Amino acid sequence: MANHFRLLLIITLLFIIVFSTISSPSNGSPLSSSSSSVLSKRLPRFPRHTFKNPTRIQRFRGDGSGYKYETKFFSQQLDHFSFADLPKFSQRYLINSDHWLGASALGPIFLYCGNEGDIEWFATNSGFLWEIAPKFGALLVFPEHRYYGESMPYGSREEAYKNATTLSYLTTEQALADFAVFVTDLKRNLSAEACPVVLFGGSYGGMLAAWMRLKYPHIAIGALASSAPILQFEDIVPPETFYDIVSNDFMRESSSCFNTIKNSWDAIIAEGQKENGLQQLAKTFHFCRVLNSTDDLSDWLDSAYSYLAMVNYPYPANFMMPLPGHPIKEVCRKIDGASSDASILDRIFAGISVYYNYTGDVDCFELDDDPHGLDGWNWQACTEMVMPMSSSEENSMFPAYAFNYSSYKDECWNTFRVNPRPRWVTTELGGHDIETTLKSFGSNIIFSNGLLDPWSGGSVLKNLSNTIVALVTQEGNIIWIYDLQLQKTQSGLWSSEKPRYG
Repeated sequence: MANHFRLLLIITLLFIIVFSTISSPSNGSPLSSSSSSVLSKRLPRFPRHTFKNPTRIQRFRGDGSGYKYETKFFSQQLDHFSFADLPKFSQRYLINSDHWLGASALGPIFLYCGNEGDIEWFATNSGFLWEIAPKFGALLVFPEHRYYGESMPYGSREEAYKNATTLSYLTTEQALADFAVFVTDLKRNLSAEACPVVLFGGSYGGMLAAWMRLKYPHIAIGALASSAPILQFEDIVPPETFYDIVSNDFMRESSSCFNTIKNSWDAIIAEGQKENGLQQLAKTFHFCRVLNSTDDLSDWLDSAYSYLAMVNYPYPANFMMPLPGHPIKEVCRKIDGASSDASILDRIFAGISVYYNYTGDVDCFELDDDPHGLDGWNWQACTEMVMPMSSSEENSMFPAYAFNYSSYKDECWNTFRVNPRPRWVTTELGGHDIETTLKSFGSNIIFSNGLLDPWSGGSVLKNLSNTIVALVTQEGNIIWIYDLQLQKTQSGLWSSEKPRYG
């Protein structure tokens, strides 16, 4: 009985802590880089595209954030669902036991579900976990997602990414099984079999956290899934949702800024069709080399606008790029405030430099760097993570286009020699009639979202039961990395006095 009471207390306290980290509306708005434009427009990642500027992004250092952890490796099965004699691989994980109460005291284990990138990047930008660990006496563990960072099957990235055969074990099912096997073994080695496990994750990691709670309820007692678009499949949500939210984030700052961006796409094409037009575009936007096509530039801009909507925090942040507070406001200020004789493309460059060169220390921009190691997402999107994306003529500042599965399928075949399975995620993990499903079979999942985050449109935005809870901020972005000092108001809302990036 005492053990059951302790588990209930942890879940209850976790709900209280999460509620106390949600702010009321703030003033802020919240597989390869050479793939064709069809792939780049239709394979959204978390975040969407490869990073373009290697000199602007800090590589990972274990001590760079002030968070301390040990780096360890776990021998992991390559294929959890067969008994073939396949080579194992070393799965990296980070662990911190500074505040753990220990196994005898049933200290909880907080497990962050690694995303599609280097696990240190996510661990050092997840301040929420580090700050609540002392409150709960929790052990923190950050297992890395297979095929990312240093968790490479076949001994190296080159071998792991060699072809469709070697990449075939890069799936969400295998990743979830990795986490389940890993934490089960960890608990056994620590004599902590009775210690409860709570899952955390943001974006794709949030999806994994929610799915793992549903698929392995005997292993984890609850999950906090932030900005987790588990409904962004098939026709569950409109395909225009993502780009409509990004566009609205800019429109709410400045309609003229919105319109300048909307008109810039045609200006880019027109310039590119001129003699030496691609060279001139490269010069205008300070690229280190000549563009191969105007699509290179359009994708570069598309990527930045999408990222800006994800990290439009009301305070300076350094998660994606070094950015000021309210970065969309600053982008629009640059676009709208350019001199009267500035061309539309000069205005766009002035604005986009807030994202790509806010510190002003970059001489030219590269188009094809991936310092955070996100490149495997294209494979995942070409197999099971098929998330339809469109851009509407009416509400979007991006070029209008409709999702075309035939073109998508062709590009995936040309790139990887693989055909997508667009209905597999909803078959394996659910999505249709999510309310009935989670009410009947789910419990202890918190879906947290800020409605200015473009991924919120594919997430769960309302309470489905007493233990399937949606925490929504009307004017927030991704909230799982927030560190907020709060007070409860008389109306029952939670207001923020001093938000700080985690």
